[in-house]
Amino acid sequence: MEDLGAVAWPPEPIRTERLVLREPEARDRAAFIELLASPEVHTYLGGPRPRAELERGTPEVPERWPGSFVVDLDGSMIGQILLRRATGHRRPAAAGKADLGYLFLPQAWGRGYAAEACAAALGWLTDALPGEPVVLTTQTANAGSMRLAAKLGFAEVERFEAWSAEQWLGMWSPLTPPS
Repeated sequence: MEDLGAVAWPPEPIRTERLVLREPEARDRAAFIELLASPEVHTYLGGPRPRAELERGTPEVPERWPGSFVVDLDGSMIGQILLRRATGHRRPAAAGKADLGYLFLPQAWGRGYAAEACAAALGWLTDALPGEPVVLTTQTANAGSMRLAAKLGFAEVERFEAWSAEQWLGMWSPLTPPS
């Protein structure tokens, strides 16, 4: 995966009704470690990383690169949105396209925060790179992620086997403004 290329970074914080999408800061380090060490968060992502390894290896300001947004609720990080270029994607339909990823702390699940944050990130991407299609890959067993993909308007491109599980690849395309 690579960054998105010619986009102005960092953007101004993106505000939604309840959330702020912003660049990572030093105060987010503990939440990043919790996110990456959480067995619940990583059920469909190959399992959590060891907390001790994360404590040693996580920089003071984690994940600070173009396309990485902290999802902030009332001044605290509850998740992360990732937009990257899928240059090395295993599926030809996704290769080279923008790829949407997201991770949320379990206490933020079931409240619509992921849909709100992802929709805002897709809106930002549409402004930054007009007409850019976006792909999303998730395990079909991940019911929450499958619901979110549908809610965001991702359409199934294909299903395939990888990492000993059925995967789902969807694509989202921004509406083309009338000429």
